[in-house]
Amino acid sequence: MTIPFSRPLALTQGDPAGIGPDITLVAWLQRRELGLPPFVFIGDPDVLAVRARLLDLTVPVRETDFANAGDIFADALPVLAVPAGVEVAVGEPHVATAKGTIAAIEKAVALTMAGEALGVVTNPIAKSVLYEAGFPFPGHTEFLADLAAKATGRSMTPVMMLAGPKLRAIPVTIHIPIKDVPAALTPEIIIETCRIADADLKQRFGIAQPRLAVAGLNPHAGEGGAIGSEDETIIHPAIQALRAQGIDAIGPLPADTMFHDEARTRYDVAICMYHDQALIPAKALGFDDSVNVTLGLPFVRTSPDHGTAFGIAGKGIARESSLVAALKLAGQLGRSLEGNH
Repeated sequence: MTIPFSRPLALTQGDPAGIGPDITLVAWLQRRELGLPPFVFIGDPDVLAVRARLLDLTVPVRETDFANAGDIFADALPVLAVPAGVEVAVGEPHVATAKGTIAAIEKAVALTMAGEALGVVTNPIAKSVLYEAGFPFPGHTEFLADLAAKATGRSMTPVMMLAGPKLRAIPVTIHIPIKDVPAALTPEIIIETCRIADADLKQRFGIAQPRLAVAGLNPHAGEGGAIGSEDETIIHPAIQALRAQGIDAIGPLPADTMFHDEARTRYDVAICMYHDQALIPAKALGFDDSVNVTLGLPFVRTSPDHGTAFGIAGKGIARESSLVAALKLAGQLGRSLEGNH
């Protein structure tokens, strides 16, 4: 017997010119066969209606609030209306939509923090569009952390994890240039990232004693200092400190031998030193079904692991599998948190 969800998920529109509306519509149509948790789309209902006609999809859209959204979900796609700000041309991003995109994220977080939504699932945004409108954050993750900090009055350290069926991977540094990575790495930031990963894997994913495999920064993890000193002077001390705290961390490991089939059986999450070191193997091993999960926040947040894909928006070829995985995982994690309180 399936246990009904107590609250729906809050699904943001993302950039309305991208594939967010496409994959949302297709996901809703598969809600029964895939056993999806109920969700409310926070965005412009007109964008959804136009996209449904363009894709020749029959999806009834009904504006609502969160109070009765769970009941509506079976028969219509519930929408909490946030205007796009301008008539949206499919595949053509416009700076005038940035305000609505940001407002949808803010609304989703507020509803989740208030206990009305089970978690936040975010459709892809176009950071360049938001930057043009004055958005001051590097990306979704940092913005969500700022919203959580303002709501709780305490600072947040968001940790980005790509979670797929074959690999969980976390980058310690995220949206910074490669040339800036060595200076950004400190034992403290590695320790904090690993602590958060350890705590959330226990609390949200139900892993009693998470095994953390920590990658080196340099080729061959520095080759004993012959290929860079950071592995010995920064990463190794951090791992020693983590082990002294009872966290099962090993490394620094050569990154080129961490991700083959046998190696992945030895750990629960790979802690990587920079964005591509984590995301290349994660996407190579599960591009269509990996999920971006933000750890370290007081609410559940997941997202598809791809971008806005403006070039294929409205063409009926965008794959919804990563959004489906994000919705399913958000539902599971939201329930696990409910069970822990």
